[in-house]
Amino acid sequence: MNPRAFPSSLVPTPHRVSIRARWIFLLWLFLAVISPSRAQTSPDPTIGSRNRPDRLEEFRDLGFGLFIHWGVDSQLGSVISHSLVGADEDYVQRYISELPKTFNPRKFAPTDWAVLAKLAGIRYVVLTAKHHSGFCLWPTATTDFSIAHTPFKRDITREVLDAFREQDIRPGLYFSPDDFWWLHRQGITIERRFPQVQPRNNPGLMAYDQAQVRELLTNYGPIDLMFFDGEAEGLRDLAWDLQPNLVVTRGAIRTPEQFIPGLPLNEPWEACLTMGTQWQYKPTNENYKTGGALISLLIETRAKGGNLLLNVGPKPDGELAIEQEERLREIALWMFVNQECIYGVRPWVITNEDDVWFTKRKDDTAVYAIVKTSQRWPLGTWRDLVFKSIRATPETQVTVLGQNDKVLEYSDTVVPKTTWEQKPDGLHVRAMHAQRLYNDRKWPNPIVLKLTHVQPALVPPQVETVAPQWDAAKQTMRLTGRLTALGDAIEVGGGFEYCDITGMDLTERIGNWQTTPFVSRKAAGEFTHELTGLVSGHTYEVRAVAKHPLLSLYGQEMRLSIP
Repeated sequence: MNPRAFPSSLVPTPHRVSIRARWIFLLWLFLAVISPSRAQTSPDPTIGSRNRPDRLEEFRDLGFGLFIHWGVDSQLGSVISHSLVGADEDYVQRYISELPKTFNPRKFAPTDWAVLAKLAGIRYVVLTAKHHSGFCLWPTATTDFSIAHTPFKRDITREVLDAFREQDIRPGLYFSPDDFWWLHRQGITIERRFPQVQPRNNPGLMAYDQAQVRELLTNYGPIDLMFFDGEAEGLRDLAWDLQPNLVVTRGAIRTPEQFIPGLPLNEPWEACLTMGTQWQYKPTNENYKTGGALISLLIETRAKGGNLLLNVGPKPDGELAIEQEERLREIALWMFVNQECIYGVRPWVITNEDDVWFTKRKDDTAVYAIVKTSQRWPLGTWRDLVFKSIRATPETQVTVLGQNDKVLEYSDTVVPKTTWEQKPDGLHVRAMHAQRLYNDRKWPNPIVLKLTHVQPALVPPQVETVAPQWDAAKQTMRLTGRLTALGDAIEVGGGFEYCDITGMDLTERIGNWQTTPFVSRKAAGEFTHELTGLVSGHTYEVRAVAKHPLLSLYGQEMRLSIP
């Protein structure tokens, strides 16, 4: 081992760890399995947060970040780190000893990444400095399982942070408190999310993690963002001690993974999403989302008040896969035209009217109507839109972002001036798509209208999810929602959505929501549904839904495990 490796005297022996871990595990087993019918919401990461409010406001304004997942197992095209869980000893030994010998990203050019990210409208970056495997992308003094002990040798972390800073993109780091290399070295079975492998129950692992966090937050200049993918106890306070201006994202704010919550949140939050199905580079069997789908996810996230952290997984040679570059460039063109509706915005009174989504400037000077219908808006054609949630004032102006509303190319008879009229049923807008972005004139992505000096024209209903209950006698889950206000609607529908989340991470959601029947509600109060056909031993997430004539609104997601 490296003589500079972290001293084993600070690490408890495997025997001592396993005895203590066994009792902790039995306690956890009682709470999680023997008493599975206790409904839970996700743990509130904001409790005890030392994120500065002004820094959180700045974070919300940024809106769009780039996640970079990269490690030695990118050479195999496997899921990053997780293949070590359940692996036999031979696999683990070859992973730790052999993969670093061939990790040599000779085409690594972080400036190219940063320039492309800047063009795509990225405002901050988060690099996986250490993922769960324990492999470090910087030359740490704590272990020889790092980039310093590969043929490449260069400090990838420093080069990435410097390159993105040069493009005025704020630097951030991902750090995993879980460390499979450390567990294996101590003779502890590799796994995640169980108490016996957490740093809080392993003083040696906690000290090891803290030493690494100290390196990252001492040797690499000011860091804007820190993403702790695991229990942040004992690490986030150290991060704030070292850099008080730092914003801890995962570990101190909500960071849903692979899904966008149904409920807009009046607080900072961040959706973490992949371009395909995997975080790390997947050379085969991958299914990428289209550029248009990624743009839609960015729009929906911003309409609900969150930031989008969109992931790329570089190839083992250091280049981005062409599919990932192509999607970033499609986003770049859309953002070059429409970035005004993404930065420095907050949710409107409702998130959307069917396929038209809204954001508003946080100073209330403008509302953006982002028209992302399934039907393309052909160049040179008029479209009539009615916005029921918006009321015009005498000072109202409506324009199409990116256009001057004066000229349609090659036409001297058409003036594509946007017009509008307030009527009893809503604000009627007539606009033309008049900017040619593709040669074939078949631009597939959303057109954005900017409406200034407008007012809300409705008050939406409000709905809450009540903790679900398991009825052992009936073998049903009783779902309860509470309609706290109808807003200005005469009648709304009350129902539920549920999803099987068995085997998923705490923040990961990759399944589809199932919908229950809706009941008519003409007054505030509770509504219920008995859900049958659930699988024993599975965990489900549920949320109440209020269906307004214009849109659906959602209560908080809650979980229940079935005995």
